[in-house]
Amino acid sequence: MAKYVGTVSLKMQKDNFIPKQSGVSDSSVNSICLSPAYLAPVEYYSEMANAGTVFIENCDFYLKQTYRNRCRIAAANGSMVLSIPVEKAGSEKILTRDVRISEHNDWQLNHWRSIESAYNSTPFFEYYKDDLLPFYEKKWNFLLDFNLEIQSKILELLNLSTDIQLTTEYKVTLDDTVLDLRDAIHPKKENQSLNSKTYYQVFDQRFGFQPNLSIIDLLFNMGNESIFSLIHNSLLKK
Repeated sequence: MAKYVGTVSLKMQKDNFIPKQSGVSDSSVNSICLSPAYLAPVEYYSEMANAGTVFIENCDFYLKQTYRNRCRIAAANGSMVLSIPVEKAGSEKILTRDVRISEHNDWQLNHWRSIESAYNSTPFFEYYKDDLLPFYEKKWNFLLDFNLEIQSKILELLNLSTDIQLTTEYKVTLDDTVLDLRDAIHPKKENQSLNSKTYYQVFDQRFGFQPNLSIIDLLFNMGNESIFSLIHNSLLKK
């Protein structure tokens, strides 16, 4: 089982936490529940920026082809997906918190080379690269640990003091004060409710603006102004 030890402490959720159905808009709702994600898209961090408390679901069964182990960046030849290899669990279901990163290929080196190639000409790559490079040099055993650690660093770079709490048990239905976004932000789902704010991208003249890429795309292109692209786009505000 993964054991998260981060630079930013996570307050554990109360035992009676129950998630809320997705798509519900209520002015009293100021908390959200998200699945863990690897360098999650702008939409994901927009929800975090606008929430009072963020619950990270780690007690569900792991699902393939989600943002749990992949992100999408803007490369010189177009959109590129970076995927972290995970160990297969055979025919048995495995909890998200127990998923191990595979050691069969040098994914960290390949990912960093792709990120550097895609963003080395952006205005803020040199400014942030030393903060992110260590995540691609240290060995990681559990996917959840890696995701939470790099998420904490991204929140720090965005200057967001978000209250992050891990779930302690899985609940299908949710409390009225929590917006359930665990399945809403998905590589195969386009959120029509999100009115993405455009920002400068290095390859926009070649491909046009590419919405909802990984948060590092926004960070490397916009630096400390990234927050302004996040605070206005949220289902909490719909």
